[in-house]
Amino acid sequence: MSLALDLPRRSSRGFRKLGFAGELLIAILGGATIGVSGAFALADAEQQPAQVEEVHTEPIRATPEALAKPMKFTLTGDGVLIAQGSIEPGTAAKFEAKLQALGESVKAVSLNSPGGSLNEAMSMARQVRAHSLATEVADGAICASSCPLLFAGGVERTAGSRAAIAVHQFYTRPVPGLRGSIDAMSDAQLTTARVSRHLLEMGIDPAAWLHALDTPPTSLYYFSTWELAEYHFTTGRQAPSDDGVFGALAHFLETI
Repeated sequence: MSLALDLPRRSSRGFRKLGFAGELLIAILGGATIGVSGAFALADAEQQPAQVEEVHTEPIRATPEALAKPMKFTLTGDGVLIAQGSIEPGTAAKFEAKLQALGESVKAVSLNSPGGSLNEAMSMARQVRAHSLATEVADGAICASSCPLLFAGGVERTAGSRAAIAVHQFYTRPVPGLRGSIDAMSDAQLTTARVSRHLLEMGIDPAAWLHALDTPPTSLYYFSTWELAEYHFTTGRQAPSDDGVFGALAHFLETI
């Protein structure tokens, strides 16, 4: 069984937001959450990995089962390290060990992931930046939930026109008797600040994360190619200026 993407038509600003009724069904992978306990709740904050339903259009590169498994790393002959699967506790350490073992043979990291741990994703992004690697989300691949925070680490960042890059709200599972609503709200704000700071450090407009805050964990907000450039998620071309209708028109003229 293979996956495929059949994304909805874009608006003038290219945004789209899907729930369970959308053309791309998003489900919560069972057992994918990490509980929150203790004073350092940020260490356990996680986004729910997204699972993609089978449809019958352009095939994606992996089955839902493969994407649900812990992330694996495979080096291609042209120096691209394919990172496929969910980002779980310990993934960053495995990633760093792989980079150290492969050395300068790695030039770029190609992502195909439904996401997972926020902390692990941001740590991996810093590793990518420290090794001066590029990142990409190829046509037919998905980079969802916390994965875009990893994607942000690339010194150069590219996305195929049929790639799916999407975000939604992070969530944590409180431990009964240890965390109250005030603590949970504080943790959420701290995590939001940390994500925003991470995006700034990577050269990305933190306003992009507003779409995550607006989108429930059971849905995904998909960035259009235009938005990816506008928020500087992708590099290699000047992001369209945010000047309303004229900006949208300029983007349209570029595509015809």
